[in-house]
Amino acid sequence: MQSLSWLNLAFRWLFITGLGYYIMTLLQWYHYSVFRILTKHHKMRWHGIYFLLPLGVFILSYAFKMPFVFDFFCGVIQMPMLIIWAKRNDKPLVFTPRVKRFFIFLLLFLILHEILNVELVPLNGISLALGYLCLFIFVLSASLIFEKVLSKQYLQTAKDKIASLKNLKVIAITGSFGKTSTKNFLLQILQTTFNVHASPKSVNTLLGIANDINQNLDDKSEVYIAEAGARNKGDIKEITRLIEPHLAVIAEVGEQHLEYFKTLENICETKAELLDSKRLEKAFCYSVEKIKPYAPKDSPLIDVSSLVKNIQSTLKGTSFEMLLDSVWERFETKVLGEFSAYNIASAILIAKHLGLETERIKRLVLELNPIAHRLQLLEVNQKIIIDDSFNGNLKGMLESIRLASLHQGRKVIVTPGLVESNTESNEALAQKIDGVFDVAIITGELNSKTIASQLKTPQKILLKDKAQLENILQATTIQGDLILFANDAPNYI
Repeated sequence: MQSLSWLNLAFRWLFITGLGYYIMTLLQWYHYSVFRILTKHHKMRWHGIYFLLPLGVFILSYAFKMPFVFDFFCGVIQMPMLIIWAKRNDKPLVFTPRVKRFFIFLLLFLILHEILNVELVPLNGISLALGYLCLFIFVLSASLIFEKVLSKQYLQTAKDKIASLKNLKVIAITGSFGKTSTKNFLLQILQTTFNVHASPKSVNTLLGIANDINQNLDDKSEVYIAEAGARNKGDIKEITRLIEPHLAVIAEVGEQHLEYFKTLENICETKAELLDSKRLEKAFCYSVEKIKPYAPKDSPLIDVSSLVKNIQSTLKGTSFEMLLDSVWERFETKVLGEFSAYNIASAILIAKHLGLETERIKRLVLELNPIAHRLQLLEVNQKIIIDDSFNGNLKGMLESIRLASLHQGRKVIVTPGLVESNTESNEALAQKIDGVFDVAIITGELNSKTIASQLKTPQKILLKDKAQLENILQATTIQGDLILFANDAPNYI
């Protein structure tokens, strides 16, 4: 009986740890917002399979005093299913310090629970099951509260560091799309003259920026470039309060993230929060018309789109003219995409503001390297690849389709459609796909029916599991084909 008791204990701990793994994975995906997990998750059935079902079996097994049923379920069904789920995820749980702290808290309270259960009031049956459930809820809540307190201290440390660097010029970039590209173009141009640090990859949250400042920003840095993202009103204002940028870029604003903001007006208002900096010198906006109604009075706004004309974009590169010092100057770059001209133009204007000469900027623009996974042109096994997998907005995807249409041979597209958008936009996207591609591989379940219903010409392949994508491409493509990866969505979409 003693050995059986220890076995029951082991399965209970395994069960609680499994729930913790599932919840922490989702929290990491959704920026630690329980609300977003409950309302925005695209595969709600996962909550039933990996959380509610194990929880129900656990409670009922102990309520009817049949713990062996739960032990069997946990060992033979729950844990194998969870392991398979975790291995299939292309965004598995990253064991950050925050995640490690949660599991340490969980372990400590599990030990404390067992001590109290033995020494004070032994629990059994339904009371034991509910005790574990209460423990899990308590640890999860305590962890979220603890991290909130810790983050406030962390934010203050970052704010103090920024304030202490008197010679540091801070540049912040926001927009519905184009943030990361603009940041990388600006970094490539400015680092030839200044000691520049830019926030890594696509880091654009308040805590992500604070972590970058605390861990990576060197005291000798002369320029700091950060991108500001948002899921709710006030998100960008918090970032603005943290870094108080001298220069701001508001790239194109559109209906990206419409599911969070509900209206385009809310999106514009949120992006305009970047202008609420006490030391703002200039703000370079793709469209001043959209931003001005929400900008503080007398904001120093520069309309970038009005300064660019004659954009020519092919599979070989992009050229455009830009008004600088009352003269229309011509720029050329290897970077693909008409919209890239506007992102580069914002970088050019900042470079001019910081003192770089026009002719030097021209040379630097010509040498710009394309950003990985953003209209990146590759050749693999005598097939042309346009990797636009990090581009998830309608305008950008339509431009990638236009570029693909310039190819003379067969054309294949791999896409999940638009993730944070509406049915109308996905239908518009599908109609453009229909007129260009010979094969359309639709990944994920979110938009598969919407897109497939609009496709009449190309061969349609609906792919739920991206693990099979490589085999599908080998079977459906030949030498000389062009393959466009348009947007990419993790498996949980």
